[in-house]
Amino acid sequence: MNRVRKILSSKETREYLMSTHFWGPVANWGIPIAAIADIQRDPQYISGKMTLALCLYSAMFMRFALKVQPRNLLLFACHFVNEGAQLTQGSRFIKYHFLHKKE
Repeated sequence: MNRVRKILSSKETREYLMSTHFWGPVANWGIPIAAIADIQRDPQYISGKMTLALCLYSAMFMRFALKVQPRNLLLFACHFVNEGAQLTQGSRFIKYHFLHKKE
């Protein structure tokens, strides 16, 4: 317990928790959370263009998160989850608009 307290009270931890390296990804988690919440909704409301844009956005920022020094694994995790959620939404969009047989 003393080790955890020592780590949490260290200058490096405080600096990390007060940096954009931490708060940027934390704020960004709203995008994948919203996409995951929308998975149960009617697919007719999915925007194909926005879903494609978010897929490309997350793919680029996953690469960025690994290339920036120091690596930002929190940002990578956020965009990895978002990529999966957007690909799920994209497949639902394609199934509904292109593969669904109209009656």
